Amino acid sequence: MSTVAAARPGPYSFDISTTALLVIDMQRDFLEPGGFGASLGNDVSKLRTTIAPLAALLADARAVGLTIVHTREGHLPDLSDCPPAKLSRGAPSMRIGDPGPKGRILIRGEYGHDIVDELAPLPGESVIDKPGKGAFYATDLDALLAERGIRSLLVTGVTTEVCVHTTVREANDRGYECLVLADCVGSYFPEFQRVGLDMIAAQGGIFGWVADSAQVRVALSTTSALQPSS
Repeated sequence: MSTVAAARPGPYSFDISTTALLVIDMQRDFLEPGGFGASLGNDVSKLRTTIAPLAALLADARAVGLTIVHTREGHLPDLSDCPPAKLSRGAPSMRIGDPGPKGRILIRGEYGHDIVDELAPLPGESVIDKPGKGAFYATDLDALLAERGIRSLLVTGVTTEVCVHTTVREANDRGYECLVLADCVGSYFPEFQRVGLDMIAAQGGIFGWVADSAQVRVALSTTSALQPSS
């Protein structure tokens, strides 16, 4: 077992054989100019601070053989999986499905829908396409995790108060133990970032734990050092 001693509200222990790193929606449409995030009037540069720590964490997770799952929020080209309540969001000329600088906004297969180059999945890493905020809704994520015996999730991605929060709540309802990495999740709004993380760890960890990625990387390196050499 590996332990992150400085987590909130208390130490978080996990076994790498039953743990997955979940990377939520690190897509060009959310993190780069011209995508859906920008069409809502957001400063996308606020999310880009997550890229460097997440890239470092990904490297360490890959080195110890941790299960890695990426998600992408987006819709079918005919928008049949996009409800009207969601379709009406955004500027009138830049809504989901409309042409943008990176292709049709939040449409599967378009350039903007894909994950940023710095965090691109490697061959063999699972990529879950999801039509909603939560990674479990209308996807096979739960089945994939169950097949691999996963019970603990290291949660990263964007945005903290929307897709990350929704996914952590869904995971908690399904019995997964979640550790959210504070510097590897991001929001367009600093106050949402702070409150979103506080809500997860509140009341003795009502939805999970919170820690910085540096602490998790130490735990992973300790695990690696303890593994027998081949």
